[in-house]
Amino acid sequence: MEKIGFTTTIPVEVVLSAGYQPVDLNNVFITSQEREDFIQIARFAGYPRNICEWIKGLFGAVVSSGDIKKVVAVTRGDCSNTQALMETLEARGIDIIPFEFPYNRKPHILREHIIEFANTVGTTLDAAEKKREELLPIRRKLQELDRLTYEEYRVSGGENHLWLVSSSDFNGNPERFSCNLDEFLLEAKQREPVYKRFVPLGYIGVPPIFDDLYDVIEQYGGTVIFNETQRQFAFPYEVDNIVEQYLQYTYPYSVFFRLNDIKKEIKRRHIRGVIHYVQSFCFRQIEDVIIRESLDVPILTLEGGEAFRVDERTKIRIQAFIKMLK
Repeated sequence: MEKIGFTTTIPVEVVLSAGYQPVDLNNVFITSQEREDFIQIARFAGYPRNICEWIKGLFGAVVSSGDIKKVVAVTRGDCSNTQALMETLEARGIDIIPFEFPYNRKPHILREHIIEFANTVGTTLDAAEKKREELLPIRRKLQELDRLTYEEYRVSGGENHLWLVSSSDFNGNPERFSCNLDEFLLEAKQREPVYKRFVPLGYIGVPPIFDDLYDVIEQYGGTVIFNETQRQFAFPYEVDNIVEQYLQYTYPYSVFFRLNDIKKEIKRRHIRGVIHYVQSFCFRQIEDVIIRESLDVPILTLEGGEAFRVDERTKIRIQAFIKMLK
């Protein structure tokens, strides 16, 4: 099955209905044993130092893959550097398929973009809608996993993160992903609610570049019961059609739309404090100003850079934040 890579969550139903294997390049990059090599590939190609490691990692992952010849680049609704990434990949022979989320969230514009995307890869909106309905049982299982995290405290924040972030492409195989998820849920429901004694935290912002962030948080007595963006990748809302599904998806739209969801979940989950993760050289760092003015709970802003492990200074800040909340 031919692969289609993509730079952030897209209407994956379109890719699947066209008979392609979806590949979230972010997951390829961050889970690879060769991820530092991916970054070096981008640097040797001329990517400047003050470009975030995720963009460099995506470039390196595609160039070194050998079997990803098509990439969907989200040119509106994600990273502001995606267009340049798209151009450097196109210069190396990669077939680029642009897609964008309308900033104003107008349904008819999003519908047109999804139809154009479907036509480009050889499918239809109706076929994508049928695939969306087929994926609904998996998405409901992910909602159950999330419930086990914040309501029963049987799933760790790190496990919640991994399962939800993987739902962007279902690890390339929705059927196998669903079976593995069934096994995990069965095991998790038999656990003791060990995370209930920890301080309940929310995590907002893009998924972290750190491998061990959730472990460090638990080491100091906290547990993440709300992963904002990762939860959005799983599409936790009950809607009538694919257009509405991607209208409710908060990540590609304004920070104010995101904040509505964040505030609701903070209240519903009784979250005591929030960790806001930002990536170095990312425009979303600026949104921290608005987030701090808008939320009523304590906020710890963490910045990730080149390192894949939490440094000692950041560990001390996490420890102090959780100690204060206690």
